[in-house]
Amino acid sequence: MAITPSTPSNADAERIAKFLARAGVCSRRDAERLIAEGRVKLNGVVLDTPAIKVTAADQVQVDGRPIAAAQPTRVWRYHKPSGLVTTHRDPAGRPTVFQHLPENMPRVISVGRLDLNSEGLLLLTNDGELARRLELPANGWVRRYRARAFGRVEQAELDQLRDGITVDGVRYGSIEAKLERGAGANSWINVAITEGKNREVRRVLDALGLKVNRLIRTSYGPFQLGALEPGAVEEIPRKVLKDQLGKDALD
Repeated sequence: MAITPSTPSNADAERIAKFLARAGVCSRRDAERLIAEGRVKLNGVVLDTPAIKVTAADQVQVDGRPIAAAQPTRVWRYHKPSGLVTTHRDPAGRPTVFQHLPENMPRVISVGRLDLNSEGLLLLTNDGELARRLELPANGWVRRYRARAFGRVEQAELDQLRDGITVDGVRYGSIEAKLERGAGANSWINVAITEGKNREVRRVLDALGLKVNRLIRTSYGPFQLGALEPGAVEEIPRKVLKDQLGKDALD
């Protein structure tokens, strides 16, 4: 059956994947996957292509649940504890970040991820399109971590990471690493990266002979973990978002 948006000429029409991302359902990529799996309906008809535009006047459903048009963009700081996975559904049944959020939280997605054993600052937003933008290395936002690692290392070795490093065929860009202190068999290292590749800090330090046994993200771009307690979540005031992201990012 042909699917026709209710107002195809409307200047506010946007691609269905972007609509779902802006509504906080998921990322654009995941929206395309949901469509391919036949889980998205437009005006009562199952979609089989993401190449269609919709407006707020259209009726969109995911898994039978009506999806409203995007609400004003909101962002939260969350202190992720160790032992939670950053996913909405985990095939292995492990506890997730989203299961541990307050019940009054709207549906949100994370800006990037922290792996199971990592902790610290995780940004959450109801705007999937914004999440995608903030994850891109092109925005130049620095992610800062404190890593506790088993093993010994000299500052001169860490300084070499400024030129980047290749580990198991993966090229990592410039990394700033400062030796904070040593405590017995462990060392504390402050690490700053801009790419945020999968398990980047752990893999790079492992290449230097260090085994990370605790990893805490202390900041993501201009947003700081600060004194936020583990498991706590705090909304970032809209004025702060405008100052840091620009008004256009919130429209």
